[in-house]
Amino acid sequence: MNESNKIKAVIFDLDGVLVDTAGYHYAAWHRLALSLGIEFSKKDNEQLKGVSRIESCRFILKMGGIVKTEEEINELCALKNSWYLETIVGMDKSELLPGTEKLLKSLQMHGIKIGLGSASKNARTILDATGIDHYFDAHIDGNDVTKSKPDPEVFLMGAQKLDLDPHDIVVVEDSIKGIEAALKGGFITLGIGLSSVLIDAHHVETGLEHVDITLLKNLQQVAQGSKVQL
Repeated sequence: MNESNKIKAVIFDLDGVLVDTAGYHYAAWHRLALSLGIEFSKKDNEQLKGVSRIESCRFILKMGGIVKTEEEINELCALKNSWYLETIVGMDKSELLPGTEKLLKSLQMHGIKIGLGSASKNARTILDATGIDHYFDAHIDGNDVTKSKPDPEVFLMGAQKLDLDPHDIVVVEDSIKGIEAALKGGFITLGIGLSSVLIDAHHVETGLEHVDITLLKNLQQVAQGSKVQL
């Protein structure tokens, strides 16, 4: 693969990809739903993957057939976030998912840029708490974007900040909406989870512990239609 045709950056989603925060989010949303008299299960929570805080709140309210003003919705979001922040204040490296830091170190060593593309408004807090913020060349999170996934805004902003073309960037995502967003933006996609769920991704692995530089480089050829063994 020549210099002009290789992976130059990887943009990671945060929750469920780098850090195990899904349980914290579910606990906070579940608490909020119960306070509103709404039943909210872990299966329902799957629908919130990659979705902004305000859109998640609207989803839960719709489940309960509850109508709120924009001001009231913002107040509910702030309440949920306060409960979430209470639980993540003690986070450390132990919350990193298997293979996370090893892959980040490898990318940095090979001169491949690293970006964050997350809907979370607490992303920087989590990166700091888990000790991996220094690996990142660009951060785009819920404080920067106006559109939720599956809109590609978060990843396109990341590409712009990295000063790279989407076709030279792998987006690593664990949600259907995230994969859809990346594909819409013209990125190469690596799903983390089940291949039966993330069916549109160029390739799927169950976790970052199974991802290395060779796989990422070969992904570009897969995205271009070449048959490469991953």
